[in-house]
Amino acid sequence: MAYVVAEPCIKCKYTDCVEVCPVNCFYEGANTVVIHPDECIDCGACEPVCPTKAIFPESDLPEKWAEFKAINAEYSAKWPNLAEKKSALPTAEEFKDKEGKRADLILEPGGK
Repeated sequence: MAYVVAEPCIKCKYTDCVEVCPVNCFYEGANTVVIHPDECIDCGACEPVCPTKAIFPESDLPEKWAEFKAINAEYSAKWPNLAEKKSALPTAEEFKDKEGKRADLILEPGGK
């Protein structure tokens, strides 16, 4: 079982999770990050440090965000690896507690 990054990360992209990950299993999109399910060792270090509470064990992923399991799996194979903490997006504080951000997900790679 792996951890999954869900909707709350969109338009925030805090990377506190990346900083504590012992296996560098995070991948960077334009306005979110995802976890590679085959690289995640299920250590749980990322979950408590996420400012938006966007990271869930696969078994506890809320049903309303079920599609993020597939999004993490697909885009972690396409986006660049992110192994170091970066500054959050300029929109992070504004969107940190907002819901319904799925339509804002940009499926382009980040790191540019």
